[in-house]
Amino acid sequence: MSEHDKDFDVSGVAPAGPIYGTRPEGFRSGFASFVGRPNAGKSTLTNALVGSKVAITSSKPQTTRTAVRGIVHRPDGQLILIDTPGLHRPRTLLGERLNDIVKTTWAEVDVVAVCFPANEKIGPGDRFIVNELAKVRRTTKIAVATKTDLATPEQLGEHLLAIQALGEETGTEWAEIVPVSAVSGSQVDLVADLLLGLLPEGPPLYPDGELTDAPEEILVAELIREAALEGVRDELPHSIAVVVEEMNLREGRPADKPLLDIHANLYVERDSQKGIVIGHKGSRLRSVGTAARTQIEKLLGTPVYLDLHVKIAKDWQRDPRQLRKLGF
Repeated sequence: MSEHDKDFDVSGVAPAGPIYGTRPEGFRSGFASFVGRPNAGKSTLTNALVGSKVAITSSKPQTTRTAVRGIVHRPDGQLILIDTPGLHRPRTLLGERLNDIVKTTWAEVDVVAVCFPANEKIGPGDRFIVNELAKVRRTTKIAVATKTDLATPEQLGEHLLAIQALGEETGTEWAEIVPVSAVSGSQVDLVADLLLGLLPEGPPLYPDGELTDAPEEILVAELIREAALEGVRDELPHSIAVVVEEMNLREGRPADKPLLDIHANLYVERDSQKGIVIGHKGSRLRSVGTAARTQIEKLLGTPVYLDLHVKIAKDWQRDPRQLRKLGF
């Protein structure tokens, strides 16, 4: 639990604690959560709204592990975005825990935005999610047709009608249905307007300029995992966990030439997976390190020395003890 969580309950009502700055009449603040099946564009939309990379994105499904908070600051309000893992039918203990994160979040936020990629037809996965969401009665729900840059106008029209029909079929009342492309930026501001308008009036919950309350070690671990995911195939996306063991400024460096030492372990479940991540003579791991270091330096604004090692945690997705050790 962060310091902010102690001061404010997740509904956005401030029972005690600091109020960050003065606010105009009608200022709104609160929490919204993006949900959807894996790879529905939730993380990309979160980053587009915040204007900075706070959630990892990947062409591989099921890449988000933690409910990262991205914070959107506007003159008329503050929108705190919870980017949850994709809800799915779990096959492992890890899968069950990821689903628990999603369902707990739904009950605690002010608005849930369900993402439906416009380049794919509504399917059983979408129906499963909306049926589960229908059980959460009090939370306001909107539908977002994501990835509209990948759909023709005719496909998008059919898609919006299908979303409306799914709401009627499941007894879900959509407060809004809005198409958006996070990649092209089309209607991103409109999504922010709609979400903010559905929040309660209240003071800012975070200091101006703060973009996320995720610890830097968590963000760094997620960036390393994103780099590792981009080049692997088969079942590996579900099998990689990253733990930052140490992260410190190197001693003895001049103040104008800092260097951040980061030592991190990538955990996989089997020897064969370790070989895939390391690659021929370490080539794959070196490219992961280079890609991750570039993103980490951009995030933290400091030169980085990144030391990566690959370790085996046998069947960690099914082992409660290993899951605890890896932060789940």
